[in-house]
Amino acid sequence: LVVFAAKDPEPNWSLLDRFLILMAKQNLPVIICFNKTDLISDEECQKIENGYRNSGYEIRFLSAKGNVGTEEIATLLDHKTTVLAGPSGVGKSTLVNLLQPGVIMETGEVSEKIRRGKHTTRHSEFIWIKEDTYILDTPGFSSLELEDIEADELKSYFPEFYPHEGNCRFRGCVHQNEPDCAVKQAGKAGLVSKQRYLSYLQLYKNLREKEKYRYQFRYG
Repeated sequence: LVVFAAKDPEPNWSLLDRFLILMAKQNLPVIICFNKTDLISDEECQKIENGYRNSGYEIRFLSAKGNVGTEEIATLLDHKTTVLAGPSGVGKSTLVNLLQPGVIMETGEVSEKIRRGKHTTRHSEFIWIKEDTYILDTPGFSSLELEDIEADELKSYFPEFYPHEGNCRFRGCVHQNEPDCAVKQAGKAGLVSKQRYLSYLQLYKNLREKEKYRYQFRYG
């Protein structure tokens, strides 16, 4: 269960996508949870959902502060062992306190200066919720590197590309500048979110630059 705030702090979409890619590489199922929905409008909530609607991930919204949506989250976690992850300040500890009132996790405010969360969970903690249901709460993260992932394999970690890839003109299309790319066409048609596609382009570029650097370092 990866938790991001819908606002305060503002979602870092690249960070979320990096997390999803790393989990996909390890074949770990992920539920995306956006907290603090009490701070945004219904239209803003819909915009967030549209960005990940076709991504293949289960998406949930809640307001831990108002205890809205937590029962639905509790049902999703039932009879599972779930790792709770996400940046600092998004309300993970508040959510844990609602799921298991017997555990009082320290909660923190968002820094007024940089609008990022202050670290309150400093170690991983294994928490019993009820019979056969556990949560592993983890410290907040602010950055992630895509280690051991090649640029050309990146597309395989964007599930919304799958239905369209077979229609690309070129086999092995990486959905960059190739002509008749069905994924790009799907993006224009709204079948692939523009936000996710732009994130893919930037991550691909970053991985390519890392590969060039490694090659130059190895061979001069």
